[in-house]
Amino acid sequence: MSIAKKASNSATQNNATTPETSAITSPVRKPTAAELALLRVLWQQGPATAKQVFERVQSDRPEINQATVLRQLQIMHADSLLTRDESARSHVYAAAQPQEKLQTNLLKDFIQRAFSGSGKELIMAALKEHVSDKDRAEIQAFLHEDKNGGKK
Repeated sequence: MSIAKKASNSATQNNATTPETSAITSPVRKPTAAELALLRVLWQQGPATAKQVFERVQSDRPEINQATVLRQLQIMHADSLLTRDESARSHVYAAAQPQEKLQTNLLKDFIQRAFSGSGKELIMAALKEHVSDKDRAEIQAFLHEDKNGGKK
């Protein structure tokens, strides 16, 4: 066995992580509201340069400047919220997690903290004040369909 392979086996046995694997296995922190806005752009548009993200964000927030967007993307990359392709002169950023996965994790955390882990309490609170009659009818149809095994 080569020395490199022995070192690799030893690192594996000691549960050591490389920079490449630590981003995958370590928990990702929750994004701020501003970071979620940038993630939404990347989820909708796909991988993009800082300039492309800035151009999309600027329409909603004209006061923001390109340097701020670039710095935020760099911080998000350092915190493993984004991946970055450095093969071109302008780095290309992409969301590290699919939108649905991140939203599910945020929702689980919110339900745990705000509703003591009760999804029912969250739904009841939402239905009391935050759902239109049209949305309520759609929810009822969905529940009825689900109860009947996908049949209406």
